[in-house]
Amino acid sequence: MDKDLKVGIVGFGLRSGLWKHAHKPGKGSEVTIICDLSERGRADAAQRIPTARITADLDELLTSGLDAVLVLTPDNQHAAVAVRTLKAGIPTFCEKPLDITVEAADLILSTAFETGTRLYVGHNMRHMPVVVQMRQLIEDGRIGDVKAVWCRHFVGHGGDYYFKDWHAQRANVTSLLLQKGAHDIDVIHWLAGGYTKRVAAVGDLAVYGDVANRADNTGKRMGDWFSLDNWPPTEQKDLAEVIDVEDISMMNMVLDNGVLASYQQCHFTPDYWRNYTIIGTKGRIENLGDGPGETINVWTSRSSGYAAPDEVITIQDGEGGHGGADPRLIEEFLRFASSGGRTQTSPIAARQAVVAGILAAESLRGDGSAREVPELPAELVAYFDAGQPALVRD
Repeated sequence: MDKDLKVGIVGFGLRSGLWKHAHKPGKGSEVTIICDLSERGRADAAQRIPTARITADLDELLTSGLDAVLVLTPDNQHAAVAVRTLKAGIPTFCEKPLDITVEAADLILSTAFETGTRLYVGHNMRHMPVVVQMRQLIEDGRIGDVKAVWCRHFVGHGGDYYFKDWHAQRANVTSLLLQKGAHDIDVIHWLAGGYTKRVAAVGDLAVYGDVANRADNTGKRMGDWFSLDNWPPTEQKDLAEVIDVEDISMMNMVLDNGVLASYQQCHFTPDYWRNYTIIGTKGRIENLGDGPGETINVWTSRSSGYAAPDEVITIQDGEGGHGGADPRLIEEFLRFASSGGRTQTSPIAARQAVVAGILAAESLRGDGSAREVPELPAELVAYFDAGQPALVRD
């Protein structure tokens, strides 16, 4: 790379920490402009990157000669921004989830296809060591053919992370099965080698809806109120004035390759981690803990009752957020923005995770019956699966 890529950022809030991986003047990339509608966001951006131009005007960013842009807005604004950056011809990183409706997610994909502008979706868990290591075990054939994937998600910080700000309202996220669960639905699909074709779910606002201590937290951020002392969940303080998303949900999935999967999410547990179990025709894999130094356990021999795993693998470490996943995510995006090619993340997979989460929310808020995932046009799938190659267009 002869000169630094000029990188823009739209939205300088909860995921703004990605700037440090994109802003490396003299080493390949520099954040040159940041757009945020809030005074606090602009002030924070100016403090973090004094050399960047700060604006509230998206048009100013779109016409600033960028080589790449990170869309880090709240979820329900992803399509509103990404469609414009794609139409402006700027290779676009869209934070997960792709958006909060099927229509908006599909609009982003179709815009990228029609314009030929490169689209990358920030599913950083595809770069997390625990996930990468489990997938490698599957690829190596250690447990045979995958037949089932179960994920239990203990969201111990749920009250602080999701029930005190915009995440607490359906209008902003549709459901936490989508907002939070999109990560894990994508991982389930990746580990299983298929996408959800049918989904059903149950769920409830079981705890936080009954907590009377509420506040208007406008202008505040999670770091202003987060504390491990906010316990037990029934004694949480300053919850959002409006809460209409579930704090416990469970979804069952039938994948297009026959694999059966389930995802359970609870926002009032004392601990915070994900537990995956992958069952194959020759064994099973289960992680105990999901961070560096914790373990992936592999059983490949039969036993009576509980038995120690046949192999215990230590989860690797890496510098940067999410066990080193965040810097690898941005590194891959910038390489893709500059040179194209295949990536570990996938816009099609991102869409399929969104749709599964949306339909699961519809199911649990209805009668719990199964919903069928609508298919995408074959030419769209082929385009993204091929790495978004340049197309000869009429």
